[in-house]
Amino acid sequence: MDATHSDAVPDADIVLQARGLRKEFRGFVAVGGVDLDIRRGAIHALIGPNGAGKTTVFNLLTKFLNPTSGHILLEGADVTTERPAALARLGLVRSFQISAVFPHLTVSDNVAIALQRSSVSPLKFWQQRSRLGDMSERIEALLNQVDLVSFSHQRAGDLAYGRKRALELATTLAANPKVMLLDEPTQGLGHEDVDRVTALIKRVAIGRTVVMVEHNMKMVARIADRISVLRRGEIIAEGGYDEVSRDPQVIESYLGSRSRTAGLKQ
Repeated sequence: MDATHSDAVPDADIVLQARGLRKEFRGFVAVGGVDLDIRRGAIHALIGPNGAGKTTVFNLLTKFLNPTSGHILLEGADVTTERPAALARLGLVRSFQISAVFPHLTVSDNVAIALQRSSVSPLKFWQQRSRLGDMSERIEALLNQVDLVSFSHQRAGDLAYGRKRALELATTLAANPKVMLLDEPTQGLGHEDVDRVTALIKRVAIGRTVVMVEHNMKMVARIADRISVLRRGEIIAEGGYDEVSRDPQVIESYLGSRSRTAGLKQ
């Protein structure tokens, strides 16, 4: 155990932690020594300009990429070498990892499949719902959380795009995550859908921990408890929205010039 790792023991309020997280691609440093402390029950946003390393950090945390160096801890346990599926079973759940929408199945059946993940053998993807007992109450409860009860018998492929995002959120919640990681949850949504999905995330985040990569600054300002700003693979500022939006480095690197400061305002 090296010094970096031994110094990375989180307190009880920190559920997910990264220390010295680094990723190189053939000599190019995409992420260079990132430290993160994700507090239990918080909504923590990763923001930054294109190419800042947000997605790479996200993929490292969820082990879609293996770090060149550094450590990832979940509730104090080192999970750096775990695979994505093992992390999901431990409660570190990425929205698009397990919440694929099956377009030809109903909304209800999509949620049922997500619920079965902890009940069936890894070698058998799906079983008839009748063999797993009555899941109707659990399905209805999840759909109610994302305002999709009235769409339960509709084909998922026929849902509007914003409703599909809500269904993806429901299937993520079906895994009962300790930490829910959302990769640009409002990307491609119209104004009304952004407001709806933002409200849904805020609602389902009660009592849960959320980490998200997001470009929509209005949405981040509304719901993020803490924000980490990345530039060129390093964190240059961290704190609440008001704090980071006034940071000179953030203004310059994230916006490109002080004349566009309004882009960080609500």
